[in-house]
Amino acid sequence: MKTPFEKLVDVMARLRAPGGCPWDREQDHATLKTYLIEEAYEVIEAIDANDPAKLEEELGDLLLQPVFHAEIARERGQFDINDVINALIEKLVRRHPHVFGDVKLGTAEQVLTQWHKIKRGEKKAARSAIDGVPKHLPALQKAHKLQKKAARVGFDWKHIDEVMAKVDEELAEVKEALLARKKKAVHEEIGDLLFSVANLSRFLDLDPEDALRNTINKFSRRFKMIERELGRRGKKLEESSLEEMDAIWNAAKKKPPRAGARRRPST
Repeated sequence: MKTPFEKLVDVMARLRAPGGCPWDREQDHATLKTYLIEEAYEVIEAIDANDPAKLEEELGDLLLQPVFHAEIARERGQFDINDVINALIEKLVRRHPHVFGDVKLGTAEQVLTQWHKIKRGEKKAARSAIDGVPKHLPALQKAHKLQKKAARVGFDWKHIDEVMAKVDEELAEVKEALLARKKKAVHEEIGDLLFSVANLSRFLDLDPEDALRNTINKFSRRFKMIERELGRRGKKLEESSLEEMDAIWNAAKKKPPRAGARRRPST
């Protein structure tokens, strides 16, 4: 009796086999990259929406991606899904000696420190302390991960006041560049400001990507309230003044979101 996972692997092999699906047979690792990213973000949307049924569906769609890639690799004689799973199991056991060995650890922070120490020991060639961050990550998320790696080796502020001072310093430099009307400098200084704000989030143990996503959801919700209210008044956005729209926006700020309302980023 095959497990559901084994059946999934068989279905994927059938789709790729001669006489299978023409679209599936045409795909390779490169053409599937976009789908892998999209499915991961759809899982995040389902989590943010607190929708278990949607999360179940989206996790299935995401699971398809490694199975698809592994089938392509199997056809090329490189590896198969069992090799992927076995390598993962070995890594998890190796990096959890406090569970599968005799090491004694009491806190999550100690576990993370050990994890990264073991991970660095697995690398044969000398590397930078900030290597290993995927280059295709969204910029805000990449900044957060780079800063965390630097902090683990002591390159970090001691107090929150120092972090806030750096944010203020970068904001002041943005203002100076604006006054000087230097577009290239403004571009650079805004990047420095965003990097500093991401670092502030990291210092406070917050995820800047998640914080920004929540703000995007909030902006979308309030903007749509402006559209609905203007529609109720028989007006379009283009026919309304900024003052009128701002008054509705401020009213929307005071109105809490509906209980159980689904919150998703705009697409």
